[in-house]
Amino acid sequence: MERNCIMRQVSPVFRRLWPILLAALLAALLLGGCASSSPEATPAPSAAPLAPASPAPTEAAPPEQASVQDQYLTDPIPEGRPAPAEPQDQEITEEELHCTISISCATILENMDACKKDKRELVPEDGWILEPTEVVFYRGESVFNVLQRTCRQKKIHMEFSTTPIYNSAFIEGIHNLYEFDVGELSGWMYSVNGWFPNYGCSRYALQDGDVVEWVYTCDLGADVGDNSMIQAEG
Repeated sequence: MERNCIMRQVSPVFRRLWPILLAALLAALLLGGCASSSPEATPAPSAAPLAPASPAPTEAAPPEQASVQDQYLTDPIPEGRPAPAEPQDQEITEEELHCTISISCATILENMDACKKDKRELVPEDGWILEPTEVVFYRGESVFNVLQRTCRQKKIHMEFSTTPIYNSAFIEGIHNLYEFDVGELSGWMYSVNGWFPNYGCSRYALQDGDVVEWVYTCDLGADVGDNSMIQAEG
């Protein structure tokens, strides 16, 4: 009640002064707020992120050296020797030519102790399975063609397998004498005119007058006059 009376007494004056007081109050508040608050420091601009360094140019890798082997893993052919003739590319004609072929296992005679016991009786006393014999062949035929036909005509056992990676036939056994029958370095090899080709017999295209020798080796060729395989291993 007392509070209400005082308010009635001062109300006329208050009403007149109210706009002035309100304006002053607002100004004081505004000025006080600005003075008391310090301006926020503007953050220093951050350093621009470093762009990733461009990789240093690398030297181009040298081109791979061309393989010295052909697609069938054949080593380079010695100068003056015939290059392989792929069987699928050969045209066999009716032209008759002649060559000489022989088959020998004479090396086993000197290594009989290493020969499997059940194979010893197969070795001829003189080592000849087929003495040098002149036969007819047809232009375009290979050493393998002549061996296969000759063995069939002479009723000599011969077994082979085809090796696609070398694109050639592989002679496993002749006269029932097989690879490894006389040790881990033993097997059949062939030569033409005294040279042991470094590719399969079905890739060697015969020429008129060639001399073909099939020999059984007990020492990876060293005992029959071919050291190329031993040199390659070394």
